[in-house]
Amino acid sequence: MTKNKRLVYIALLAAQAVVISLLERAIPFPFAFAPGAKLGLANIITCISLYTLSTKDAFMIVCIRLVLATLLGGTISTFMYSAAGAILSFGGMWLVKKLGPKRVSIIGVSTTGGILHNVGQLVIASWIAGSWNVMLYLPILSFIGILSGIAVGIAANYLIKNVQTLRAFNKTNEPIQN
Repeated sequence: MTKNKRLVYIALLAAQAVVISLLERAIPFPFAFAPGAKLGLANIITCISLYTLSTKDAFMIVCIRLVLATLLGGTISTFMYSAAGAILSFGGMWLVKKLGPKRVSIIGVSTTGGILHNVGQLVIASWIAGSWNVMLYLPILSFIGILSGIAVGIAANYLIKNVQTLRAFNKTNEPIQN
């Protein structure tokens, strides 16, 4: 892949992630029993980037998404929560992906990201509140993180397998398992 193709691909993925983040922010809380819970649809782009780009480039997409989504409709507190969740989530997804496609699928990688994103956000909430009692919300958010992680993983898997451009950018040519 040439440098220009790579930069255009990164820019397109980052733009898609920002748009998905903004659209998701406009959706009212989909989970009435868990206020503040979101589906994490922008993680579809994170999963795709983990499987088609280098780690550095994939992390750059996450950072671009965080900054631009905050500038286009967020606050400092939403940035703090999003950044903590996204960085912890990305690190966990990267580590789990390193286990290889024979041990864990893209759905498992995505589910790891869904759970760790919630952990990161609750750590920031605990720090702001000055109490670890906020972590009592983790079981509910983990359940939602598992469900949304499965859905995001299925969507990312489908896109990587069926979109010709994404198949062409698969840097490792690792088989993506269901």
